[in-house]
Amino acid sequence: MIAALLLVATAAAFAQEEKPKQKLKIQFKPYGFIRNYYAFDTRESNAMTEDFYYYVPKDWDLNDRGEDLNENLNFKFAAITSRLGLDITGFSLGKWDFAAKIEADFYAGLSKTDKDPVTKSSMTGTAQLRLRQAFVSVGNGTFLFKAGQAWHPMAVDLPHVFALNSGAPFGPFSRTPQISAEWNVYKTGLSLTAATLWQMQYTSSGPYGASANYIRNGGCEFYAGLNFKKDGFLGRAGVDVLHITPRVIDEEKHKVHEGITTWSPFVYLQYTSGIFQIKAKTIFAQAGEHMNLNGGYAIHQVNEDGSWSYTPTRTSSTWASVQLAPGKWQLYVFGGYVQNLGTMESVTDNPLMKDGDKIFYQKNSFAHLNAMWRVTPGIVYNIGKRLAIGVEYELTSVKYGDAKLGMNLVTGLYDKGLHDVVNHRVLGLIKFTF
Repeated sequence: MIAALLLVATAAAFAQEEKPKQKLKIQFKPYGFIRNYYAFDTRESNAMTEDFYYYVPKDWDLNDRGEDLNENLNFKFAAITSRLGLDITGFSLGKWDFAAKIEADFYAGLSKTDKDPVTKSSMTGTAQLRLRQAFVSVGNGTFLFKAGQAWHPMAVDLPHVFALNSGAPFGPFSRTPQISAEWNVYKTGLSLTAATLWQMQYTSSGPYGASANYIRNGGCEFYAGLNFKKDGFLGRAGVDVLHITPRVIDEEKHKVHEGITTWSPFVYLQYTSGIFQIKAKTIFAQAGEHMNLNGGYAIHQVNEDGSWSYTPTRTSSTWASVQLAPGKWQLYVFGGYVQNLGTMESVTDNPLMKDGDKIFYQKNSFAHLNAMWRVTPGIVYNIGKRLAIGVEYELTSVKYGDAKLGMNLVTGLYDKGLHDVVNHRVLGLIKFTF
């Protein structure tokens, strides 16, 4: 609604200008980098993008000898996250400046297989271009409007790590189709942001797996936020509201009317002084899996008409990072903590359903994850303005409940047989920027 009102205001502003002067001097600015990652892990984990987008270590998988099949050293390296982008500027009409961006990397195209008994996947194949961002924007210094695929407003500010996961799942991570508007309040450092969003790569979970169909079938997503920037300080506070429709027909092919609405507020703080910078973000997420957070939703009740009522998971996710950047060096430490708070209401006790069929979780995580934390120190050395070499150590610990002992249907948690699983990752970086 706010975005729509701001769009109307812009149209009125255009209408009031008498014969606006058009300036056309289109400029194309290509940019990008060639990035090589080198990763060593002490156990099998849930990870994407040739295992460089690290998520969580996998739980125990004990055989009849008591051996943990997921305790397996592994190593990989590749350049598939190299990036190409193009910024287009130079067109104005009156006081309004127009711009566009398109950006891609080489993530897509790798094959998968279920034949490997350990990894369940393959890194074989030829990488292909994948769309990251593609949007147009128009602004006049007070109002800025954007349409296309760009960073989710809650994922714009990322911590001081060079890992591909950028601190996920401790903070929101998503690029998604959107229409957004920002209004800068005159000389106060204050601005308001509103957006309506869609889903593409980062999607909601549901009865049919992860899919954008749940928002397509009568769903919507909105964001509203407040920003303040002044004297080295940056602060943001906002809320993401999502409504999805998990099913439109039931198992008997009868139409059903279903839906679930979730609210996820967050706060972000940043302070910069000389070579020192500190950042912190915290979010209380209902579901949140569409932003790559650890979460989802469950079936609360099976109704007489065959429809299902749903209840979201609740997750508290917080991270903080500190960086010193003297000269050519960057030294930083990242820390994050996630607590699964269970579902808002009880999970159905329908005896015809297994626990795994009652809850729909983030595709890269596990419903029996109770809590997790991560500590990541890192160091980067910059040779000139183009070449960077870095090393990062990532210690991730997850507290799992025993899935075999079942879910606590009252809380929506696997809270029996709690145990810790740890992965040690060493990540290397060689990056040339142009």
